[in-house]
Amino acid sequence: MSVKFVLNETSYFGSNARAELPGEIQRRGFKKVLFVTDQTLLDASVATKVTEVLDEAKIKYTIFSDIKPNPTIENVMDGLKVCKKFKADVIVAVGGGSVIDTAKGISILMTNPKRDLPSLNGVSNTVNKGLPLIALPTTHGTAAEVTINYVITDESRQIKMVCVDPNDIPVLAIVDSDLMKTMPKSLAAYTGMDALTHAVEGYITKGHNLMSDMFHMEAIKLIFENLPKAVNDRDAAAIEKMGYAQYIAGMGFSNVGLGIVHSMAHQLGAVYDTPHGMANALLLPTVMRYNGETSWERYKEILIALGREDAKDLGKDDIINTFVWMIQELSKSVGITQTVKDTGCKEEDLEMLSQKAMEDPCMPGNPREVTKEIFMDLYRQAM
Repeated sequence: MSVKFVLNETSYFGSNARAELPGEIQRRGFKKVLFVTDQTLLDASVATKVTEVLDEAKIKYTIFSDIKPNPTIENVMDGLKVCKKFKADVIVAVGGGSVIDTAKGISILMTNPKRDLPSLNGVSNTVNKGLPLIALPTTHGTAAEVTINYVITDESRQIKMVCVDPNDIPVLAIVDSDLMKTMPKSLAAYTGMDALTHAVEGYITKGHNLMSDMFHMEAIKLIFENLPKAVNDRDAAAIEKMGYAQYIAGMGFSNVGLGIVHSMAHQLGAVYDTPHGMANALLLPTVMRYNGETSWERYKEILIALGREDAKDLGKDDIINTFVWMIQELSKSVGITQTVKDTGCKEEDLEMLSQKAMEDPCMPGNPREVTKEIFMDLYRQAM
């Protein structure tokens, strides 16, 4: 059986990598840029670091920044109107997953005008490649700059749509660690744990393969080594390595899928507007304990790669307990001490959340089968 792997065309990494942007725009013949970001990044002058290089090169652009932390269909449609009015021929997205996902939605609808966003939930069958998109992440978590996925909230149905479409992958990614240095500590912690969730779920998902294993294992090692220094010390080298870690995790999971941490986290975001990275961080230990019954040998491989040579001689229960403990300790080390209850989740909501999780596109990739009742129990444990 063949294995399909989709990657983007070109990427730049490192401090001041944004300086490559004008040259890439000019070489590709683009004339008018829709600059997608959010108001927080504008106010903090993070987005300005990128608009400055566009100004110096005298590249025309207009800014769209009306984007929620969990972006909505309305956000995408508003951006689409701006893009059409300005007659942009390329999109430059500067931000976290919310910004880049919104830009992906705009990109796809620009070139597939007969489609609407609700019809793109799940594995999409769009005909045309999206309007060219260049992505510059400002967080070290989502890897949206290298994936074929984007997540948009349908507020009317209180669900997160996970749109999977190779036509949305950015033509260029610029992972500039300078853009990540100003993240608040909590955001740096949440997005780092988001990257770990991608790597761990991708490593144990049903669809994993030799290529994806290589990416996910290296990402796991980089995150355990560098996340505390990146969050607590604002260490420049650690932040840069976290940029690599989240990117290579994205190269993996974009091709093999995820699991029920994401199925459950998506519902917390859709219903309570919980930041995605935070939701993943709060759910990861509970779900990994559950998945350990079928994935404990994969956990052993991870533990050994992290320097736990003693794991070679441990049995299933000890492997699971050690792995979950290490995840919990990493979370604590970067200041994550909340539980799912702190998101606003209540006992009376669990059936509704669990039914939505059963319908989430990430659910089928989980290595252990799950039911609505099991989802309810997992939410309850995480509370």
